[in-house]
Amino acid sequence: MKKVIYLFLLMVCLLPLSASAHVVNTERKNADIVADYVYQKADLKGKIDYNVFKQAFIAYNKTRGKKKSLLTIIDYSMPSTEKRFYVIDLKSNKLLYRTYVSHGENSGRLIADAFSNRVNSHKTSLGTFLTEGTYNGGNGYSLKLNGLTRGENDNALKRFIVIHGAKYVSESFIKHYGYLGRSWGCPAIPTNLAKSIIDTIKGGSVIFAYAK
Repeated sequence: MKKVIYLFLLMVCLLPLSASAHVVNTERKNADIVADYVYQKADLKGKIDYNVFKQAFIAYNKTRGKKKSLLTIIDYSMPSTEKRFYVIDLKSNKLLYRTYVSHGENSGRLIADAFSNRVNSHKTSLGTFLTEGTYNGGNGYSLKLNGLTRGENDNALKRFIVIHGAKYVSESFIKHYGYLGRSWGCPAIPTNLAKSIIDTIKGGSVIFAYAK
């Protein structure tokens, strides 16, 4: 009799754990389904790696304070000669922009392989960012970025890590040097697209910067 009671109590104790694990697995499965749907609907296959998109999509969903259904992904695992800057509208499931983006001069030449959160490191930072307001500075029309990943990019505002246009981010520069020009850590983009991209993603959209 004691053995039967013990087994019953054991089953009761384990039941919430099993239910909890089931909920977690269900949530993960649902997240995978949604991510896969958006990836297919936005026609991202062959443009951005699915695993990179999935990580960015998860980061987007976890980000508090976002005000726009836009997700910008920067895939620094790709060489700078590739278009590795993506802006995706998650409401309409459309790829709005795909273009070049620079990395920091101390992060590498063709490929970024060194990253930092340190002030004056002139290196790129990884992680999740939330866009803030704009201003006109030394690099022209620029967009402030607030780093949300502790220890990886939370010094972004102190470092003045912003999105801005740069002449060294162009196909002509690539043809001449074999790699894209580099910044002091800012994700600089082509000058002809800078204003339209900045105006699209400013004011509370998510940016996810990735590298292997």
